[in-house]
Amino acid sequence: MNSSFAYLPPDKRKKIMLITDDIRVHSGVANIGKEIVIHTAQHFNWVNLGGAIQHPDAGKRFDLSQATNEEIGLTDSSVILYPIHEYGNPDLLRQLINIEKPDAIMLITDPRYFVWLFSIENEIRKSIPIAYLNIWDNYPAPLYNKAYYEACDLLMGISKQTVNINKLVLGNKADKYIPHGLNHEIFKPIEKDNSDLKEFKKTLLKNKEYDFVLLFNSRNIQRKRVSDTILAYKYFIDQLPVEKAKKCAFVLHTDRVFEHGTDLEAVVELLCNDEKYNIIFTDAKFDPRRMNLLYNSTDCQILLTSNEGWGLTESLLSGNPIIANVTGGMQDQMGFEDENGNWFTPSSEIPSNHNSTYKKHGEWAFPVFPSTRVLQGSPPTPYIWDDVCKPEDAAEQIMNVYKLTPEERKSRGLKGREWATEKAGFTGETQGKRVIEAFDELFATWKPREKYELINVNKVEDRVINHELLY
Repeated sequence: MNSSFAYLPPDKRKKIMLITDDIRVHSGVANIGKEIVIHTAQHFNWVNLGGAIQHPDAGKRFDLSQATNEEIGLTDSSVILYPIHEYGNPDLLRQLINIEKPDAIMLITDPRYFVWLFSIENEIRKSIPIAYLNIWDNYPAPLYNKAYYEACDLLMGISKQTVNINKLVLGNKADKYIPHGLNHEIFKPIEKDNSDLKEFKKTLLKNKEYDFVLLFNSRNIQRKRVSDTILAYKYFIDQLPVEKAKKCAFVLHTDRVFEHGTDLEAVVELLCNDEKYNIIFTDAKFDPRRMNLLYNSTDCQILLTSNEGWGLTESLLSGNPIIANVTGGMQDQMGFEDENGNWFTPSSEIPSNHNSTYKKHGEWAFPVFPSTRVLQGSPPTPYIWDDVCKPEDAAEQIMNVYKLTPEERKSRGLKGREWATEKAGFTGETQGKRVIEAFDELFATWKPREKYELINVNKVEDRVINHELLY
């Protein structure tokens, strides 16, 4: 990694207070937070308010500077961690702002976790800008998020869809595209004779050899459509002769039972109660290097989630093909091309490719187009589409991947890795450069909020969807 890019001496660096998960843990949000910190520590000083539910280290302060130096080859980074319960509260934030005196605050994760912060944004933004690496899973454009987006001085959308949503909701320029990036020196293809890989694969697959191994790696929650994915795998297996079926396996890296999902063991008992299906559960918590071993132990990742902000980058970087529902940010990783041969960028006219407007995509991608769209909602999020695909269509794509030779699968996966690293920039290093450029622009142009604001309460702004619902 290039720690010399945009280097500044410590006393010339701006200090950013990052409020997200504790960057020492291995949640998806924490991994992104860590990648941003370590790839920008030569240019910014960082303070992480590291959240967790009932954090066991809450109230402590850790200096992660030396560990950061060792990881990226610096000698003068400044990375401080304050473990906190959940993501904090106004009084704690005021206290830590007074202690650390940051030049900016940066948020990562769903805006509902920061309602308490947005409620005091006028107080904060009189002296400190608020930046938000934001994401939204699906349309219609969430006008109910408008107050949250307006409370930020910098919006960095992690998907092309999120950038478009930011523009649609705000009605003005909000076009910073900063997709998630991971360490492509950790997530990478591994040779089959690697001793660590052989041992990991032996344990994972219980000493058995398979011709084809499919992977599901995500949470057991409703929108991930895990039961539909198991059903798709069943449909695929049922098309094979028994002896060939027995040489396939499906690895589910997820909780077997979860209150916001379902009892997956009961689903497997119903659908795949035969030795030919070879369903393998693993709910172990793996660090990034072992996650890379997991990807390299399998042939393809599948994700049929009905709305999804991102996903699949680890699989791409590891050199595996992907089977995915065409929705949300997953479209970015599939490399769809528009009528001009350009990487598809959503607009108000065509906000998504879930209608299969564009069919050309990267060789590494096996898209499953939704067969129906359901308008879901809850009081905090009154409306959002669920793009639901048919298990039968997913089974067809599993079969298409299966029919490829191992060499063809690997070739396509490697093309996906090349595209992700060299064109799309789904790496930690590129993500860090984009964050540096976005914040430098913010610091160069930001103006503090006025002490007060006059609002005409007699003028009511219509909340009207400003993009097509049929297209």
